Amino acid sequence: MNGPAFAARPRQAGFTLLELLVAMVIAGVLIGIASLSIGGFDRGLRFEAERLAQLLVLAREEAQVRGAPIRFDADDERYGFFIWRERRWQPVLDDRDLRERSWDEPTRLRVERADGRREIEFGRDQVDTPFVLHLARRDSRVSIVANGLGAFEVR
Repeated sequence: MNGPAFAARPRQAGFTLLELLVAMVIAGVLIGIASLSIGGFDRGLRFEAERLAQLLVLAREEAQVRGAPIRFDADDERYGFFIWRERRWQPVLDDRDLRERSWDEPTRLRVERADGRREIEFGRDQVDTPFVLHLARRDSRVSIVANGLGAFEVR
């Protein structure tokens, strides 16, 4: 035997699995940044309803944690959450998620409750009054159904 016991294998051309994964992660980050930077487009009423349903879940939990009622209020142009402090309703300013927001475009709302009230309020109770919040915009209609136990479903 003239040479080493193990001959060096020629390096094969191509990418390793690790290199491919890194490239995919970088591509995903760039796509995410690009999609977030694109503004001014209509995300659709269903998207708005999904976001609002999650904000309602958060408002319900905040009311229980803070021990103070939180109310949802909206008109055709904007919506927001208010907290009962110092014997009056005040906008929630100390929570970036529950801040006032504008609709992407004018949106009509209608609240349907068994007790006939139009307000959506969350308190310290674990059980709320069930309601359906109907959203309408141009030819689109979506509803958020709340079962009173903290589940919100977009239909």
